[in-house]
Amino acid sequence: MPLEITSPIIVVGSACIVILLERLFPYDGHQTLLRSGFFSDLAFYAILQSYLLGYIIFFFVDWIDHTTGMSRLRLVSDWPIVWQAIFFLVLHDLYIYWFHRWQHASKYLWRIHEAHHSSPDVDWLSGARSHSIEILINQTIEYAPIVLLGASPQIALFKGIADSVWGMYIHSNIDVHSGFLQYVINGPEMHRWHHAREITEGGINFSTKLAIWDWMFGTAYLPRPVKPSGYGLAGVNFPKNYFAQHIFAFRKFDRTSDEKGSQANEDTGTQPSQSIG
Repeated sequence: MPLEITSPIIVVGSACIVILLERLFPYDGHQTLLRSGFFSDLAFYAILQSYLLGYIIFFFVDWIDHTTGMSRLRLVSDWPIVWQAIFFLVLHDLYIYWFHRWQHASKYLWRIHEAHHSSPDVDWLSGARSHSIEILINQTIEYAPIVLLGASPQIALFKGIADSVWGMYIHSNIDVHSGFLQYVINGPEMHRWHHAREITEGGINFSTKLAIWDWMFGTAYLPRPVKPSGYGLAGVNFPKNYFAQHIFAFRKFDRTSDEKGSQANEDTGTQPSQSIG
């Protein structure tokens, strides 16, 4: 069966498995499936926004390709498809790590990343909540090289599946104990601390798929057996409506709160790595 047909089946099937594991082995037993913001995150962010932005991004990338003709150089076309997949996965993951850090260090970029941290619950669906401008930036930079370097069309589908499934996993409310693997592969153990309310604006654990970037660059944080006191944005009255959440990113800057936020980012962004215990 072609990957074009199986990809949505894999994503939906993975969502069902993660939801089941959250019910059977919850990290936070108080979290409910139909939590606040569930339907907005599912209908607007996970389905509608993802679908519409996908068309916009691929139209833009196709326009770049027709303008430059770069894909005709077929720079990676002769590589085995496995090596193509590994190359683009690692390359994009490293980019996301540094761009993610920049989002937390810049008050302007933080505004479009703020929505992702606004949910008071971290679960399989909360990772879908991201401002459309952030998605446009990241996914254009993700998919443009795949097309322009002449990669196999299957790579774009593979990356789409990997992004969706891994995004659900690292945000899931599953009580995972991955041990030594958490030094290499990112999971909910570390990423939930990125969303923790006491770590103001999430100044640690910026990795997405590969945790090695956090351990390598000194931003890893995993205290045990301590648990986060909660998630979301402390001191921010974030809107609940999808459209209001988008508009909220363009509100006027408040000098006092911005100075406090910048200082908090500086304080938490330089914490030393903590070993898994």
